[in-house]
Amino acid sequence: EAGGTALGRAADKLFSLSGLFAVRKPKGPTSAAVLNLLKERLLAEAGVQTNGNKRNQVLKIGHGGTLDSAATGVLVVGIGKGTKMLGTMLAGSKKYTAVGMLGKATDTLDATGKVTEEKPYDQVTKGDLENVLQKFTGDIMQVPPLYSALKKDGERLSTLMKRGEAVEAKPARPVRVYSLSLQHFQPPLFTLDVECGGGFYVRSLVNDIGKELSTCATVQELTRTKQGPFTLEEHALHEDKWTIDEIARSLEHCTALLPGGPARKKLKTEHPGETAVIC
Repeated sequence: EAGGTALGRAADKLFSLSGLFAVRKPKGPTSAAVLNLLKERLLAEAGVQTNGNKRNQVLKIGHGGTLDSAATGVLVVGIGKGTKMLGTMLAGSKKYTAVGMLGKATDTLDATGKVTEEKPYDQVTKGDLENVLQKFTGDIMQVPPLYSALKKDGERLSTLMKRGEAVEAKPARPVRVYSLSLQHFQPPLFTLDVECGGGFYVRSLVNDIGKELSTCATVQELTRTKQGPFTLEEHALHEDKWTIDEIARSLEHCTALLPGGPARKKLKTEHPGETAVIC
């Protein structure tokens, strides 16, 4: 019947989608949960049952770098052959806007965690903060947070932490900060714009800035405004646009952004411990 053929066409279109596009990750869910929701939406729109039906084609979809559950912003998604291009996204540059809070430290280094320390911060001036930022610009060493998607023996550190297991911090590793600037200072809050390379943690940066100022600091809000060529304003699809047609349109628009077009081979990421996450 007509309905069936329309669904058939939608399913054909869905399984022919290939490339990279970006979605706007809302605050709350993990990056993996956002991907699962996107996948469910698309399969439902195409009328594809996922439990053992004859069109048991697997929809290949992955993302190019985890955003913390409390963070919002650009999440680059690979679909079809695009999943092979996600490695380049992990290693590429990213931009963030972060709101930090002086005087408080938490175990997760952001607002979702338990407060582990409180210190006075009224001695910190705008000038102090601006001076400290210079120390964190360029090629620096950074210790990743304990609550992170990095793995030990195949398990995420955050999973081990939540289970109450003793987790040793990963060693400091080289990361690159292309630019770092102070946008607002309204104690205890301060807003930073950061552009950084692969494997960089804004939560560690804010924590380190706090220590450097002889107080402590934690991330209150974090937004990824750009990843590779994808910007939040121009390219990231809001949840109401997670449809087969909108994504097809976005893929066409976004192919032009990518260097060398679809034949791009997967680059080795700078940090071998981070591979693109394919669901």
